[in-house]
Parts: sequence; C-alpha cells; structure tokens
Amino acid sequence: MNFASDNTSAAAPEVMAALQAANTGFAAPYGNDEIMDRVRAKIREIFEAPEAAVYLVATGTAANALSLAILTQPWGAVFCHRNAHVEEDECGAPEFYTGGAKLVLVEGAHAKMTPDALHKAINFIGRGGIHNVQRGMVTITNATENGTVFFPSEVKALAAVARGFGLPVHMDGARFANSIVATGATPAEMTWKAGVDVLSFGGTKNGCMGVEAVVIFDPARAREFELRRKRGGHLFSKHRFLSAQMEAYLTDGLWLRLAAQANAAAARLSSALLAAPQTSLVHPCEANSVFAAFPRAGHRRAQAAGAAYYLWPGDQSMEGPDDEALAARLVCSWSTTDADVDAFVALIRG
Repeated sequence: MNFASDNTSAAAPEVMAALQAANTGFAAPYGNDEIMDRVRAKIREIFEAPEAAVYLVATGTAANALSLAILTQPWGAVFCHRNAHVEEDECGAPEFYTGGAKLVLVEGAHAKMTPDALHKAINFIGRGGIHNVQRGMVTITNATENGTVFFPSEVKALAAVARGFGLPVHMDGARFANSIVATGATPAEMTWKAGVDVLSFGGTKNGCMGVEAVVIFDPARAREFELRRKRGGHLFSKHRFLSAQMEAYLTDGLWLRLAAQANAAAARLSSALLAAPQTSLVHPCEANSVFAAFPRAGHRRAQAAGAAYYLWPGDQSMEGPDDEALAARLVCSWSTTDADVDAFVALIRG
C-alpha cells in the first residue's frame, strides 16, 4: 500500500533487462552510442517530428531547468501555475540554470492555468521598461501537480496567448504518458501541433530507473541545449545506460501501457474512496494521482497498517477528532495492484 509517489515504485522489468543487455562490450560515450540513434529516430516517429532534436538527462529537474534556460533570458519571466513543479519542487533550479529568470505565478483551479489568467499575468509584466523583468516564456505542467490533465485544445489556447506576446512554450511532461493515456491525444497533438516548443518527456515516474528526454521541436535551439547540458554537469559519459532505458520505454508502446496501469489504479482508488463514508475528492482524478479527504480515524488505521502516502497539505495534524476530515495525496504507479487499492480502502472504511 505505497501511494507516496510514483517515484517509489521499482523500474519495469523490460527496462532493467535493457540495462543488462546494454552492459556488454563497448559503446561510444556522450550520446554517440548506437542505441541513442534508435531512440532519436523513435521519438521523432512517435511525435511526427522528423527534425526534432532529442537529448537525454537523468532527472526531471535537469530536463526542466535546462529547457527553460534555452527559452528565456536571465531577465525574463517564466509564467507558470502557482502549483507547478518548477515552482514548488525544483529548489530554485530554474532560476539557477536560467541565470536568474523569475518565475511569475499564474492562478487557475486544480493546478491548471487559464488563458485569461495567463493573459493578465503576461500583460502586467514589463510595464516599467528596464525596471522590471521582461516577458520571457510560458511553461505548462501536464499532467498537473494536482492530478488533472490538459487536453490539446487547452494547451493550444494557452499557447495562443503566449504566441500573442511572442513567447515560446515549454511543457513539463514528467507524467506526459499519463496525460496522453487520459486524453487519448497523440503526442504530436499534445505538443508541437498545439504550440509547444520544447517538451520534458518523463520516464522516471513511469517505470524507468532514471531517464528523461528533452524534445526540442525547433532544431535551431539544439546547439545551446548541448552546451548548457555539458556546462551544467548533465552530459553522461556512459550515455548508453540512459539510451537503453529510453529505448525499452518506447518499444512496443511500453510507456503507454505502464501509464495506463497507473491511471487505472488511480481510477479504481478514487471510485472506491468516493463510495466510502465521509470521503470526497479535493481535485478531479484524471491521471494517476488521487487527492482525497477522509476522516482522521481512517488515516490512523491506514498508517498503523503501514500505508505510505502524504497528508496534503503537510501541515495537517494527526491529533484531533476521529471524524475530522484530513486531505491526502495518493499517487499510483505502474506497479500498484488492485489488492493494494482494495486493502487501503478497506482500512479507510474501517
């Protein structure tokens, strides 16, 4: 009953087998391995983008921060939702790697920016000439930190606002596979066809050991990314072990199957929780994360039985009346089982 994060799950067997297979003989370093050639070709095929530049890094923080750095100047504003991962969970890496660009926070229910809120935020920035940060770029998290998803039409609407001000768009897709499964969109429809310039394409949260792809749809930006990746310490010498993971992830649709399993587990969990007394959803469950509120007594039973998850927000106390509702974040992974879900819900019900 581990719902702490999709980061807590094991790597998929197919990924580990690919790593083992790559661990023989010799291979060119720094992304010049033959496996990377196949990965690049496969991602271009999946995204219907034959000219896209494709690079691998080991962490989502690196993928996001380096991507932002090629899209804005140090005096630029990065427009993101108040609950975006780049705002809440990157320890200042976006500001560090961009050389000081400022995150400007945009409102919207359930961690989803709205076009009107984004337009208002962009329009307000730069009003004082050189005395203010300048309009820089927009970044969209999909799936969001609150477990909701953007459909391509919604991405397109946000990108249209950005384009109206001449700004590029980045998508933080640490859970990109979950958003694709949830919406039924194609990768191309969700990204460059909707106006996205650069995508952080996640693997680690969805069954990989540690690899993320950066997909740059405008190859003119590629050279700068290469230099920033090296300068930032994120160019792997034994790169084949990143390539091997990503190749396995993309082979025979594994990335979509794993995400479908995680999303299905979250749907089962949210439905079962809603059927329990005094339980409600804090945010819609649209991908693989469930935000639910249920009585403190249920939390006590679950935690005593060893269930792992987070109270959300984390400043809630386990001290207090049994019937008081506390909100929690429960994240399902590709390896979450029906038995995990059913056992957890049984404890909540009491």
